[in-house]
Amino acid sequence: MTLELNGLSVDCIIGELPEERTRLQRLRVDVALTVADAAATSDELADTVDYAALTDRIRAALVAAECRMIERAAKVALDVCRADTKVRHAWVKVTKSGAIPGLESASVTLEG
Repeated sequence: MTLELNGLSVDCIIGELPEERTRLQRLRVDVALTVADAAATSDELADTVDYAALTDRIRAALVAAECRMIERAAKVALDVCRADTKVRHAWVKVTKSGAIPGLESASVTLEG
């Protein structure tokens, strides 16, 4: 079964330029997780990923990491997902808007 978490907003330090290192910027994080389908039958949180707790962990990890590159931010988010023992496989997309004038956004996708 695939559990998708779409549009997690994370305000954090992200970027290489000196002015980016002193202000918060917003990242969008989208996640798709392959998990057992036991909760579809049991209807119990214990049988699946607690995605409220997982999104809190992703947000905290990205805030603490103060990444320079969205590539690194995607790896940080992926590692948080993979640390959950109920996750069999994870796909993470990190998007940063407004990085370059005239460019809507830049994104990186990782899976593992």
